[in-house]
Amino acid sequence: MPRMIATMLLNENRPPSALEVYFARCFGFSLLTLGVLTIMLTGSIPLTPMMAEPVTSEESDPKAPYAVPTLTVTSIYHAISAFYAYTWWLSSSQTTFAIGMVVSSVIASVGLWCVLFASSDGRISRRTGADKRTAGFPFKNSEADKKHSKRL
Repeated sequence: MPRMIATMLLNENRPPSALEVYFARCFGFSLLTLGVLTIMLTGSIPLTPMMAEPVTSEESDPKAPYAVPTLTVTSIYHAISAFYAYTWWLSSSQTTFAIGMVVSSVIASVGLWCVLFASSDGRISRRTGADKRTAGFPFKNSEADKKHSKRL
């Protein structure tokens, strides 16, 4: 495909350069990602089970069911882009591929962190006011202990 694009855009017939091949493949990854996101966000693929529990008032946001799948798909895209830039950096030793690899890795890492830790509401204890999903290891939750001792 990159060879066909270079042939159509240039007057002379020559093989595409490494940079042209890189950009053509990255553009292809981008189009595939946008296609998957479009299919997911139009509702063509059901993202929730048919027999779901009734929706409460705080979960009535229409964008909420699509936030985590969209974030997951775009994080996977950036992880693939980082790996692809890494392979090009290994073969060509150009700094621009290393910079692209680092930027895509950071974006993929932030997306993965958001999917794992920022995608669900905390479970706050009514008695202590602390998040029930936290543990005391390796650090002690002194704020929860203070609130707990005041209420007793």
